Amino acid sequence: MQKASVHDKTRIASGKYLALEKVTFTNSRGRTGVWECVNRLHTTGAAVIIPRLEPGGDLVLVRQFRPPSGRFMIEFPAGLIEPGETPEETAVRELYEETGYRGTVDRVIPPSYNSPGMSGETVSMVLMTIDRSAYPEMPEIHQEDSEDIEPLIVSRADLPEFVEQAIARGDGIDARIAVFAAML
Repeated sequence: MQKASVHDKTRIASGKYLALEKVTFTNSRGRTGVWECVNRLHTTGAAVIIPRLEPGGDLVLVRQFRPPSGRFMIEFPAGLIEPGETPEETAVRELYEETGYRGTVDRVIPPSYNSPGMSGETVSMVLMTIDRSAYPEMPEIHQEDSEDIEPLIVSRADLPEFVEQAIARGDGIDARIAVFAAML
């Protein structure tokens, strides 16, 4: 068997944030092919935050309108890693912007791929703890004007039922939330 490899990437089209590319490759059986994919511009990936309120272990999620899906999605807070930022710095910034909470980074899971058949974008999962006693009430969020985000507090035990109810009302579910709920 030979080593699979990419020979060429040609930009087909691009916008302000994304590029559509044609990739010419050879697989490990020696077959050459062409693949189309989309990649983000001006970022080294994204950070997805899994925030827990302690004590208690409740999850902080967001309900966010996502234009590509045309609906509100139930997700973990997340954001693009800006040039010069670490996943930890992005996680702290995005958690505050999307939920108003400040937390402590417990662990960063090395970058993985979201949808490798469509994109080379990597995602670093960042586990964070929020001190519940610092927030007697839900904090004010600091979202960007283009964002439409509602923070949610969901107990881990109630997550599977919460997901079912969200689907019933027409919300989409991010795959990470679906897997997390299925594992409970």
